[in-house]
This record gives sequence, C-alpha cells and structure tokens, in this order.
Amino acid sequence: MAGLLLYCRAGFESDVANEVQDKASQLEIFGYPQTKNNTGYVLFNCYQAEQAELLVKKLKFSDLVFARQHFACQQVIEDMLPTDRVGPILQACADFPLCGELRVEYADTTEGRELSKFCRKVSVPLRQALRKKNKLTNKENPNKPVLHVFFTSNDKAYIGYSFSNNNSPLPLGIMRLKFPHAAPSRSTLKLDEAFQTFIPKEEHDVRLQGGLHAVDLGACPGGWTYQLVDRGMFVQAVDNGAMDEALMETGQVTYCPEDGFKFTPKKNNIYWLVCDMIEQPQRVAKLMATWVAEGRCKEAMFNLKLPMKKRYESIQGALDIIEQVMQSQQAGKYCLQAKHLYHNREEVTVHLRLAAK
Repeated sequence: MAGLLLYCRAGFESDVANEVQDKASQLEIFGYPQTKNNTGYVLFNCYQAEQAELLVKKLKFSDLVFARQHFACQQVIEDMLPTDRVGPILQACADFPLCGELRVEYADTTEGRELSKFCRKVSVPLRQALRKKNKLTNKENPNKPVLHVFFTSNDKAYIGYSFSNNNSPLPLGIMRLKFPHAAPSRSTLKLDEAFQTFIPKEEHDVRLQGGLHAVDLGACPGGWTYQLVDRGMFVQAVDNGAMDEALMETGQVTYCPEDGFKFTPKKNNIYWLVCDMIEQPQRVAKLMATWVAEGRCKEAMFNLKLPMKKRYESIQGALDIIEQVMQSQQAGKYCLQAKHLYHNREEVTVHLRLAAK
C-alpha cells in the first residue's frame, strides 16, 4: 500500500499522525497513520495507492508543523540480502519518474543514527546503478523529483520520491548549526534556526539588517537577544532576571526589568518582536498577535510551549487564537508559519507578520 512517509523528532509520532490525518482529510485524501513510539517517523497509508503522489504534491510541506520531511512512499522492501541491497531497490524504482537527486537516509534516533555509515556506503553504488538504469540524472537536477531511500534497519527500507518545491532541502530535514561560544545560552540556536527557516535568504539583508529595533520579551539571560545583537540590531530586553554582562556591554541592549505581558515600547520604531517565555501557549499567542495586529511591531517570532499530551490540538488552538485576534483587529492580510524546529524540544516556533501592501 502506498502512502506518505514523514520524519519527525522521536516521541512526536502521534502528533504527526494526528496532523497528517487532519490535513489529508481536508484534501479529501483518506487513509490511516501507522506509528510506533520513538521511531522518528510515521507512515500514512492511503486507501487508494495512486493518491500517495497526489498527497505529496497537494499537502504543503510548509504547512506541516511537526514533520521534518515527507515523501510519497511507493514501496517497502524487507529482508534484503547483505550481498545485494542495490538490486531490490532498483526493482522497486522501476516505475518511478526520472529523479534529479538521491537521498539515502535514516531516522533521527539512537538506533537510526547507527545506520548512518551504512547509508553512506550504500549511496555510492546505488547512485551509479540508478544512473545506468536512467532513473537518476547524471548531475543533480532540482527540477526533477527527489528519490528517497529510508532505511529503518540494514535489511528494510521505504522507497519513494518527493518534489523539490514541496519538501525540506536539508538532509533528514535537519538544520545543523554551530553554537556560538559568546552566546549566553543554547536557546540562541532556536532563534537562529527560526530566522533561517522562515525568512528567505535573499531577504535577510532587509528584514534582518543591522540598525533595526527589536524587543525581546522574557529575554534573560539573553540567548535570543544575542542573535539580534549579532545581526546589528538594537534590543529592548524585557525581563526581571539578569542579562548577560557581555551583551549589555555592546551598547545595543536596553534592559527593561518589567513583566513581558505589560511592557509597551516608548517609541513606535519596533521591527522585530521575539519571545521565548515559559507561559501558556494560548496566552503568548494572544499577546504576540495583538502586537502585530496593532502595529506595535512589523514581525514577531515566538515559541509556544506545549503540553505533554494533545500537542497538535494545543498548537492548533493557539494558531486559531492568533487568527481570531488578527481578524477582530481587521489587521488585513498576514503571514503565519509554525514549525517544530530541530533545536526545539516541547515547543513550536511561530512566525507572524502583516503581508506587504
């Protein structure tokens, strides 16, 4: 049975299952999710096999909160012989379209990572064999589908393809970032990944340029403030806790020992509002949406802390609150994105801004 295979952080399989079931139903594509806890992936089986490709085309990857990657899974190969993995994979790809890239991958789990060397070893002969069979272009071609071979053990793999305009360009769907030693906390990586995920690279020079003014609610010790300062922005750091001394010495940070829910900037020159406060997601969502809807900032990037259960329902409820605030304020068109990023744990990062007029 064909379907959609999705990667995720281990422990979030049920959230991915709930999300893909919901969104597939909205597209009138029906099936059922197949999950196992802490495996780092979910298989959504389509009742009609031909709808697997339709689903991977129509379901916008950018709309998926908990999935790191997805592809139309057309074949599952089991009990591959140690002496020949390439042959069965070639046979499984016989009816596939010509692809422009090969990705041989594994789950982001302890067991999955043990397959990393094995996957690299398989990639070279498989790539050569696919090219000989005219199933893979001689050079990588982003205009062609991406061929996925996802190993769950050294004798079992899910085979399928995705499309480069509707998938993650990253290996395993993971953005690897180096921790800057000058940053006061590892939370800094969350905002760095968020900027790189939600802001197109060609727009960084404008939307993340030096000289912009920003507010960081719940700033201490300054992990998120560091990302803003490092890009040359001027930051009002709002928190009752202590800020990192090195950040304060830059001259770019104004410390505001106040409650983030009550703070109001004195000047109407704020471009970025960022927030990583440990508060109820609905409360943070309403605050962020109010700032954007009332024009107190141009863009907002914030984390919503999630409960241990019903995380998909929780994030959907918070996003509904944002939409209600934006509509009630008659804010006009806006862009709303949400993603469970690699550097997140029990939280989802959300980006909100008014659409350019």
